[in-house]
Amino acid sequence: MAPFHPRTICTFLTGVTVSAQHTLRALSAATVVAALVTGCSSANSDANRSSRGSTAGVLDIGVVSGPQTDNSNPFLGTSAAANLGYRHMIYEPLVMPNDIRPERKGTPWLAKDWKWDGNFTKVTITVDERAKWSDGKPLTAEDVAFTFELIKKYPALNVYGVTYGGVAVEAGKVVLTFAESQFVNQSKILRTLIVPKHIWKTVEDPATWPNRKPLGSGPYTLKTFTPQTTTLQAAPSYWKGKTRVKELRFTSHNDNSAQTTALANGKSEWSNVFIPNHEQLYVAKDPAHHKLWFPAGIGIHGLWLNTTRGPLSDPALRKAMAMVIDRRAIHVQAQASLYPEITNPTGIPLPAGEPFLAPEYKSRTNKPDVAGAKKLLERAGYRLAGGVLKDPAGKAVKLTLTDPAGWNDYVTGLSIIQSNIKPLGIDAKVKTQSAEVWTASVANGDFDATLHWTNSGATPYDMYQNIMDGALLQPVGKSASLGNYGRFDSPRATKALKEYANATDDSARTTALHTLQKIMVEEVPVIPTAGAHLGAEYSTKNWVGWPDESDPYGPPQPTQPNALDIVLRLKPAK
Repeated sequence: MAPFHPRTICTFLTGVTVSAQHTLRALSAATVVAALVTGCSSANSDANRSSRGSTAGVLDIGVVSGPQTDNSNPFLGTSAAANLGYRHMIYEPLVMPNDIRPERKGTPWLAKDWKWDGNFTKVTITVDERAKWSDGKPLTAEDVAFTFELIKKYPALNVYGVTYGGVAVEAGKVVLTFAESQFVNQSKILRTLIVPKHIWKTVEDPATWPNRKPLGSGPYTLKTFTPQTTTLQAAPSYWKGKTRVKELRFTSHNDNSAQTTALANGKSEWSNVFIPNHEQLYVAKDPAHHKLWFPAGIGIHGLWLNTTRGPLSDPALRKAMAMVIDRRAIHVQAQASLYPEITNPTGIPLPAGEPFLAPEYKSRTNKPDVAGAKKLLERAGYRLAGGVLKDPAGKAVKLTLTDPAGWNDYVTGLSIIQSNIKPLGIDAKVKTQSAEVWTASVANGDFDATLHWTNSGATPYDMYQNIMDGALLQPVGKSASLGNYGRFDSPRATKALKEYANATDDSARTTALHTLQKIMVEEVPVIPTAGAHLGAEYSTKNWVGWPDESDPYGPPQPTQPNALDIVLRLKPAK
């Protein structure tokens, strides 16, 4: 790892280690923030002084994503801004979501009002007239319309894969129209990060632009960037008022143990790293201040299978593998019982997802069944010869299981899976990569099988759509950054997803969702291994106001869209 950024007159970098822990939507990353030297002034408010001396006004955030490339394009999931999560501190959404309470209406942000028509094919957005860019220019409906036109023109920027129709400004309001119902995409559309027209209109190719001097409407601007640490500082002014946190330092490290150490010794204050023995390694180091909260969503972690590769194109093999994987062992040994255990073969987390279960799966449970899996494979033409599984063509079944080095929960999970499928005669090896290489490999379809998260939402739709939607299908070698990494090609699943999205009543949605559950169980595009959470660790030593069970105003992860809302709510500890 390259050395940390040297001291400057007003700031210094702490040796914070970070680990990228996986989140349900999108993206996994962590950030580390720096500390201001006593006596230095910060933008966006008064001189930065407090009893905490050199750390006054600073928040340290950590993620395990390895060395980063200088890229602050907010739309690209592979950019440093996305990996570390700092895009949400610079660019703002129309509406601030709360993904652990998705049934609630989002908080007005850049939009002070929005109205959908009855069939969700049109939304009218009223932009808050107070909104400004950090360079002082007003943020207007023209900027919002320009952003959606940009996303419509460049598919690589379409983070949520929404099919946009008309984009117009009418009587000072933004009007978006769609050919089909956007019932399932309401939140995705309204959480879109808005970019300034006066900057982006001159960009030749926004889909590849590294945006090394990002300018947004948020309260922070980029101060310094290194492959290990990105520092943000408060903008000279912010349209929603003054910020208490004057500087953020996002540091990316290579493994979970380094980030855990940083959390334990107080050098890092906020992370979503996986800590296997969290009570001993983290909480006990400072019981009064070291906190963690792991709220759940309706999404999963699972073994994504590349259905275009060799034996994994056969659903019989995928189903047999699913029948022998020990989820309980993964829950206890790999995930320290922090993640919700997956007990149902549909992958729907319980009890939150219980109302959505099809009747035929309500009493089904995930229990390893090696004998049953062997019978299934035998019926499908496989044979076991000398302890080696041969496919119907007589070729030995070999797999490579990949995940980033240092992601201990995932790597341990892969080792358990490797052991679980061995009795079937499957020769599997575990391979680790850098987080950056792995992210690209998964997007491009260059893998056999990998543990990865899914999207989550108010219903299982978002999870299944992320896994199975043919609209996200890309050929191997072309980035599938929005999902369907396993290249699962199922017209039936795509049809059911579309029927759910366009349904006009709950009965039709229920029918479509039951179809998706059956496909998940019978064709196994992904093997569910654990329920997803949106949890994180944070310290109350210097900052208070974090979300928790008593005040669940948002998920606590630093890379989630609501991370800015958290930062703005934080207050210095007394």
